[in-house]
Parts: sequence; structure tokens; C-alpha cells
Amino acid sequence: MPKMRRKGDLPEKICATCGRPFAWRKAWAAVWSEVKYCSDRCRRDRGTTDRTDRTRAD
Repeated sequence: MPKMRRKGDLPEKICATCGRPFAWRKAWAAVWSEVKYCSDRCRRDRGTTDRTDRTRAD
């Protein structure tokens, strides 16, 4: 059985859309070098750089 890793020891990246850090997931094991976004929502919103501008009612 492989040695367990703590979540804090997993590699991280910064999301290209929201700028938040996100950790490696097993589902991304084969394509980790290509992963740019932390979620499907960020991938859909990739054209916008700042979400706060879209949510203002001004």
C-alpha cells in the first residue's frame, strides 16, 4: 500500500481566473501540467479577470 500524503503536502497552483490557490486532485493526475482553473465555473468565466466588476449594480 502506498504511503499516505497529507493534503498540505500536495502541489498547488493559482487559478487563472479567480487568483485563489487550489491543490492537486487525483482526477487531474494525467493532465496536471495543463490544469489552469480551480473549477468549472472559473473555466466558464475565463474571459473575465475580476468577478467583482460583473456583480456591481452601479
